[in-house]
Amino acid sequence: MAGYAVSSYGTFLNMVALNLFVYETTGRALAMGLFMAVRLGSGFVAGLIVGALLARFSAKSIMLWANVGQGGVMLLLILAPESLVTGALMAVSVVIGACGTLFMVALRSSIPEMVGEDRRAWANSLSITGRSLAMVAGFASAGVVVSLVGYTAAFLLDMATFVICAVTVALLPIAGGGKGAGTDAGKPEKAEQNGKSGKGGSRWRPVAFLALAAAPGLGLMVALRGVDAFGSASHNAALPIYSTSLDASNPAVFVSAFWCVWALGNIGAQQVIQRYTQRTGKTVGALGFGYGTVVMSAAFIAAFAGFPLAVTAVIALIAGAADGLTEVAYTSHLQTLPATLRGHAFGLSATFENLGFGVGMILVAAALDRFSPLAVVGWSHGAAIVVAVVFLLRVTALRRAEPAGPGGRAGGAGQAGLRKEEAVERRPDRGDRDGAEVSRG
Repeated sequence: MAGYAVSSYGTFLNMVALNLFVYETTGRALAMGLFMAVRLGSGFVAGLIVGALLARFSAKSIMLWANVGQGGVMLLLILAPESLVTGALMAVSVVIGACGTLFMVALRSSIPEMVGEDRRAWANSLSITGRSLAMVAGFASAGVVVSLVGYTAAFLLDMATFVICAVTVALLPIAGGGKGAGTDAGKPEKAEQNGKSGKGGSRWRPVAFLALAAAPGLGLMVALRGVDAFGSASHNAALPIYSTSLDASNPAVFVSAFWCVWALGNIGAQQVIQRYTQRTGKTVGALGFGYGTVVMSAAFIAAFAGFPLAVTAVIALIAGAADGLTEVAYTSHLQTLPATLRGHAFGLSATFENLGFGVGMILVAAALDRFSPLAVVGWSHGAAIVVAVVFLLRVTALRRAEPAGPGGRAGGAGQAGLRKEEAVERRPDRGDRDGAEVSRG
């Protein structure tokens, strides 16, 4: 997680440094948009194929080579002659976007195998805390690093962060040869049989979509994640504009302060979640994800309503805390899928997130030319609130319809949450039941 936090710092550093470098090199704002579009597009494609890669290669090897690839392409940019800089920048956007998605999906899908089912919420919270700190540090230091030591030094620093992460991955004491983040015994044969037609020929199976059908409401949960990413695009694009309206002479102050307070809320939420899971043995579950999305979206809308700065700081704190809650709840919930489906589900989720954010950036950029930041953020995050309410109603209905089993425990066939591995489902004493599961006692 320390290595992941260091590489996250490099990721957020190069978000700023590379965009500035693209604009300085080409002199066109359109080039920055194209660079971001290629980056998101490669992440979109990587999300579609990462499930298949995890079925063939170990998560450890994918995480390792994803960092090696990102470090290597940054070295390519540093060494590229001036005539090939534009081509090198496009290569950077493709590799960074794709490898970033590959690493994230491999990490999230393999956490249960690294730390055990009963500690996955703690591990997720730890990783999100590190990434939040890295985001603040990366955004805050990018301008200073570029202005003081230049782009080449910034890119070297970025490359070094990926090398450090690759070393930590290589040192992980987990099996390097396991496929699919811990393939279940006996299930590969069944999956292979399902992938054959009745006549013995090969037939394509939409495994990622089958993963979403593995539990009631999971598809709607992933869709909500995509709509939430659409809303995230709105406040990311609107913040600089809103900040400029507050202080045209120094617009970066409000943006930096907002994200610093947001990160404090996010980190604080992780500490609360870790203590909650340690004390109760439960995760926040699907309901926590739904409620957290509503609170987070409402807070981001309120942040653009023109309240006094002290009130806005409290709103940013709430938005960060709710964002941290939804991240842990969502990741922990998808990790309860069987290992053979988990990578596909995380890959499809990453695809939805990249699609939502990419489409959001395009539509929001056009809308901000005609409407106020409050209006644009309002309808963007308002859409997320609507879908979150539908999701909450769906989960609540499934909980009420769930038949009670022996001893008052809900029957396994009607679980509103995700099915855990059989060994986990039969160990209620482990205390890792998901919040979407119901106990009627």
